[in-house]
Amino acid sequence: MTSTSGDKSSTNQPEASEVERWASLIGGGAMVLMGLRQGSLRGALTALAGGGLVYQGATKQSTIQKAQEAIGLNQPIKVEKTVTINKSAEELYRFWHDFENLPTFMKHLKSVKVYDEKRSHWIANAPLDNTVEWDADILEDRENEFISWASVEGADVDNSGFVRFKKAPGDRGTEVKVVLEYNPPGGALTATIAKLFGEEPEQQIGDELRRFKMLMEAGEIATTEGQPSGRS
Repeated sequence: MTSTSGDKSSTNQPEASEVERWASLIGGGAMVLMGLRQGSLRGALTALAGGGLVYQGATKQSTIQKAQEAIGLNQPIKVEKTVTINKSAEELYRFWHDFENLPTFMKHLKSVKVYDEKRSHWIANAPLDNTVEWDADILEDRENEFISWASVEGADVDNSGFVRFKKAPGDRGTEVKVVLEYNPPGGALTATIAKLFGEEPEQQIGDELRRFKMLMEAGEIATTEGQPSGRS
């Protein structure tokens, strides 16, 4: 007689063992408590990760399987957006090249301090009234055409990006293409990192490019309250 135990193991979804479930429940609970006590961005991420472990243990799902499905370890978030602005590439490049101008239209940025021709210090807003910070270096700089940059070692959130300025067809100004890439710290959930910026990254960057367009074409940005916000 042929045993059917092998068939069951091959057709059923893997469930966590009792040891694995209890490890998820206890370990996840400890992470939640530790994260909440820290009261920082890393604490919030730790608490969220712990909550995920508790959920896995409570629903008898394999930690490994759940992690493979829900957590992209070290997977970057990449966003690409393009906008056409009725200004010359020279003017747009000159404004963007001074990174201290970026918080004028990028709401997720609190400030940028330029140290020299290569390095700058960035501070971004984060949940729970926290901020994240990093130093970034300009990697490539082609006047009136292209600027690329990347965070240096020790950044709260590893990231890189570039902006390209290209003459738009039909004498309609300049096409501005922005590509940004963020690497979640500690393999955190993509959705969690998205919340650093208050909304989904694609929507956030799209909104910020529209504000950049308004600022460059009209000299001011119409705020939600209906009051203009001019160039600094």
